[in-house]
Amino acid sequence: MRGLTRLVHVVFPLPLPLPVCRDPDDDAVLVCAVAARASIIVSGDNDLLSMERYEGIAILNARDAIALIGELKATMR
Repeated sequence: MRGLTRLVHVVFPLPLPLPVCRDPDDDAVLVCAVAARASIIVSGDNDLLSMERYEGIAILNARDAIALIGELKATMR
């Protein structure tokens, strides 16, 4: 558990003025990602995945996120 706390970033997101995602319940994920200044959102949710990007944040499934992270690691070597 201690190792996990180093990976946690608590955010206090502002509400979105209007529903953004076709499933309004998923808007919470979007506002948290923006508040956390995330680079990617990893999800299996089809409503989120259909957006592809939000506010410059890529929305990827797990397979594509792993591939992207692998590519980024390769360029850092």
